[in-house]
Amino acid sequence: MKTQELLDLLKTHQNKSLLFEYTPNQLVGANYHITEVKHIKIDAVDCGANSDEWNETVIQLWESPSEIGKTEFMSTYKALGILNKVGKMKAYDLDSEVKFEYGNSLFHTAQLFVNDYEIHGNNLLLKLAVEKTDCKAKETCGVPESVELESLEAGCAPGSGCC
Repeated sequence: MKTQELLDLLKTHQNKSLLFEYTPNQLVGANYHITEVKHIKIDAVDCGANSDEWNETVIQLWESPSEIGKTEFMSTYKALGILNKVGKMKAYDLDSEVKFEYGNSLFHTAQLFVNDYEIHGNNLLLKLAVEKTDCKAKETCGVPESVELESLEAGCAPGSGCC
């Protein structure tokens, strides 16, 4: 999901509670706060010696230990207010991919992509997911698509043809 799409979605559903599913059937606690918004510029070189660059918006979610047991989730209106305030201080690249950074005692901290969203009554549920790493230079590295998929499933052993 692009940053502009997220802002538009929040604006459209300002009267709803904002929930995050970080893995199937597991929600970020209602005690979450938006603690940081990162405007990240990536300047990368892949394993095929190809240069690339792009921007990302990373929104950090944190569960407050002092609010464990809280049952009322943040409203999309409040979240939009926070994000709009950040946008006035530091402009967004509205075409950048948006990710949510989150972790808890049962789930490693990760940057999660927005794979989908659902409306359930008064709730806007953002469905987050971890994206697997991938070889961006398969042709240069000589990695056929079928071998790459098999390698991911097998664990990518040395000499298997994966990057």
